[in-house]
Amino acid sequence: MKLTYKLSNILDENIEAVKNSFRETEDLKIREISFLNVDCKLIYLDTLVDKKIIEKNIIEPILDCKDEAVLESVIKNAEYSRRIDLEGTVNSLLEGSCALFAEGENSVLLMPVAAADERAIQEPENEHIIKGAHDGFTEDINKNIFLVRRRVKNPTLCIKNTTLGSLTNTKVSILYIDELVDHGPLDVLIERVEAVDVQELQSAGELEELIEDNSYTLFPQMLSTERPDRAASYLLEGKSVVIVDGSPHVLVSPITFFSFYQSPDDYNSRWLIGSFFRLIRIFSFLVAICLPAIYIAVVSFHSEVLPLGILYAIRVQIEYIPLPPFFEAIAMQLVLELLKEAAIRLPSPIAQTIGIVGGLVIGSAVVEAGFISNTMIVVIALTAIASFVAPVNQMGTGARIVAFPIMIAATLFGFLGIVLALGTLLIHLCRLESFGKPYLAPVAPLHFKGLKDSLIKTKKKNNTSKQT
Repeated sequence: MKLTYKLSNILDENIEAVKNSFRETEDLKIREISFLNVDCKLIYLDTLVDKKIIEKNIIEPILDCKDEAVLESVIKNAEYSRRIDLEGTVNSLLEGSCALFAEGENSVLLMPVAAADERAIQEPENEHIIKGAHDGFTEDINKNIFLVRRRVKNPTLCIKNTTLGSLTNTKVSILYIDELVDHGPLDVLIERVEAVDVQELQSAGELEELIEDNSYTLFPQMLSTERPDRAASYLLEGKSVVIVDGSPHVLVSPITFFSFYQSPDDYNSRWLIGSFFRLIRIFSFLVAICLPAIYIAVVSFHSEVLPLGILYAIRVQIEYIPLPPFFEAIAMQLVLELLKEAAIRLPSPIAQTIGIVGGLVIGSAVVEAGFISNTMIVVIALTAIASFVAPVNQMGTGARIVAFPIMIAATLFGFLGIVLALGTLLIHLCRLESFGKPYLAPVAPLHFKGLKDSLIKTKKKNNTSKQT
């Protein structure tokens, strides 16, 4: 039976059409009910609905009804709707609704009775803060919208819903404040989301890859967050938020490079403290991509830039190391990534053990064996710490990967290679866009007013003046 089938006024034909759409699934339940001597059938997916709600709000009121009444006035469910097409009926059943068919009617009464999500709201594991809210998004799209609406009590907060994935029928919601949003990037976002044509969509990360401007760059063009307070703050800045059902991560667009180094803690601290730590994070990006390359260039080409005492100490350490500095750095960077991946995949107690074993035992062993110098261990450790400073994990991972081609350039041409590599990176970042907005704004193109809350956090001021 095709989903383009229109419902008829024959009850058994409609039920048969729904059954054929679901093939032979055993969680499709059908219950016969009589409403004022009219034969009705209630159909639902047993694994998606709350049967107590069905019994209390639908079945009991119908069976207790003795006087002439319209079916919609009898049921006690908060929401209901009527459909005349099979496709809408099937999709509603898959979203946790029950369908009530009546003999002689060519429409169906649909009532949402989805079972509640059991996972409670809790603090995100990947975005800890010191001061501020400690709740996070969940896998339920309605609960996520509730968390945003609880913070943004504004009647102009708009929600645009769509469904993506021909097999998964994943619900996607785009949130924005109509009086604040820049409609140019918003229109681009909506157009790209509606143009997505895939069979399955299960996470926000999959959607991000499908709609971002450049999927071949290491730098994300949408910010992914699990924090409702962060999503709400971006909405109030005129940005859009994309929520995908089944994913605790929401996407923010358009976004700039500097947004990835901002944290909710900045706005919960005094402006001088917030600005200091924001500048530290931005500086950490430069350390993460340049420090190994600078060490390689100094040791291989430009040892004259070091004071004699430091140069002597480094030369003594690397004198009997069999590997060139480049291969030392590559090996230790790869070991770092292996340890990080192992720590992520393993249970927490074992992951802590892996960190201790990897950081102390392996590090000490390779130095004592004469494969890696002490100085290289320090350089890689500082690089790792600098990359982990980024509040958003995607940017930290991208910084560590970008460091590899810069190390190659330093190995070939020394400081000149680093300058050429950084120049190429800067050109790439300047050309990059996020839904039509420059990625390096407000630095490139330069906008002085925008600098006040990108590089530093400005002091918050009262909008009202004192009455005299």
